Amino acid sequence: MIGQPFYVLDQVDSTNNYAMEQVNTGQITHGTTWFAMEQTAGKGQRGKQWLSPPGENLMLSIALQPGGLPLSRQFLLSAAVALGATDFFGQYAGDETCIKWSNDIYWRDRKAGGILIENVLRGSTWQYAITGIGININQTRFPEHLPNPVSLQQITGRAWDAVALGQELCRCLEPWLQKLQPVHYTTVLEAYKSRLFRLNEPGLYRMQGEYFQGIIRDVLPDGRLCLERDGTLLELSFGEVEFVVVR
Repeated sequence: MIGQPFYVLDQVDSTNNYAMEQVNTGQITHGTTWFAMEQTAGKGQRGKQWLSPPGENLMLSIALQPGGLPLSRQFLLSAAVALGATDFFGQYAGDETCIKWSNDIYWRDRKAGGILIENVLRGSTWQYAITGIGININQTRFPEHLPNPVSLQQITGRAWDAVALGQELCRCLEPWLQKLQPVHYTTVLEAYKSRLFRLNEPGLYRMQGEYFQGIIRDVLPDGRLCLERDGTLLELSFGEVEFVVVR
């Protein structure tokens, strides 16, 4: 089961780094979770830092064994985790919770959380996916350089027990991760697309320094984004296009 065991760490540089060290001992089981009260060097996507005041937010990493899921289908793991995280956040924040491609958790047009998955390979064998999840829970003041953050407390007007919510998140992940079998691949991908931020809606994007209006039309099984621009359908990998949110 995801979240069994569930360790609470007072301070760590990064839960993903710590989880990786523990996995390398060879004594960790699938679903083991590490929750940090404080990270001194939390990691986000594309080398960015995940900043959080001590004790205010949900910051955890899970050691997942992909089982029979081939590495060529690794996007489905990311999609399943995003779906579980959206289920979790949405049950408190409401049905305006969605997924921004590829795996950020959004509420309306504001970022509530993110996911970072780092793979552990032994030769060609996909042994573990170290899955880091950070979600804003009680933080109400954010650095000015962050364009559109939001926390659960800002949405609901009340404070929450971040550790208890971390355990609840693990329970929400379980059913989606159990669907990572060939018979359910299409189900996972279609569910992911149904919750996608800006699906079939015009939006502002930036690519190679140029701003343009585009419309998300699809996400392919390998995770590439199908973005329509001036009547042409672009197939984009993660990092090739930036969502622009005007506030």
